[in-house]
Amino acid sequence: MITIKSRSELESMARAGEIVATALKLVEEAVRPGVTTLELNRIAEDYIIRQKAVPLFKGVPCPINGGPDFPGTICASVNDEVIHGIPGLRELKDGDIISVDMGASFDGYCADAARTFAVGNISESARRLIEVTEQCFYEGMKHAVKGNRIVDISRAIQRHAESNGFSVVRDYVGHGIGRELWEAPQIPNYVTRERGPRLEPGMTLAIEPMINQGVYNVKILRDKWTVVTADGKLSAHYENTIAVTGGEPVIMTKLRGEGT
Repeated sequence: MITIKSRSELESMARAGEIVATALKLVEEAVRPGVTTLELNRIAEDYIIRQKAVPLFKGVPCPINGGPDFPGTICASVNDEVIHGIPGLRELKDGDIISVDMGASFDGYCADAARTFAVGNISESARRLIEVTEQCFYEGMKHAVKGNRIVDISRAIQRHAESNGFSVVRDYVGHGIGRELWEAPQIPNYVTRERGPRLEPGMTLAIEPMINQGVYNVKILRDKWTVVTADGKLSAHYENTIAVTGGEPVIMTKLRGEGT
């Protein structure tokens, strides 16, 4: 069931969103050659806990039978890792890209966001992938308005990615969000047979393009969490939690003072 949020609920989600956005900024500032993904995880977790919020990813049950609960506050996905990379002792190298995804709840309400960061000096093709992936989110968000359907968001994302020579991951999608991290509706980043529900003010959505340099196919590693591109080429991820309003959509995972 899709839930419509009240003004007070949206305020709580916006506070959770500010916490997530600030934690991502702290991680971005720490990204450099030689840093481990575990250290980036510590930075995010320490900040979220200091804000009296709850890291949402830590302890999430594995969707694959027999797999471990997710151990990190962040998903740290490097280069060909699409999503769900487990933080560890891996040191980032000059030229890498890293996608960092995280969620937090505050006062019982959730926010979720992701960014892809450059590590040192990256190739022009990698930089273009990051830029196009971010713009895919904004192209999709333009259509997150009252009266449109989910497919309008999906179409805009897919068109922008494919018109720039990239592919859209099919196996994982965006989602509704609120009291729970994952709520209805699903938000594919590509057009499906389902048009999805009409958007109404008070809906809150996590729109998250996952865009690959090569084919859209992915596979899961033996750790039963990390998703990688099937051809070993780079992938990027960009996500925000947004609210549908009577006018333009509002990004909730933003730093204090940032615009919509």
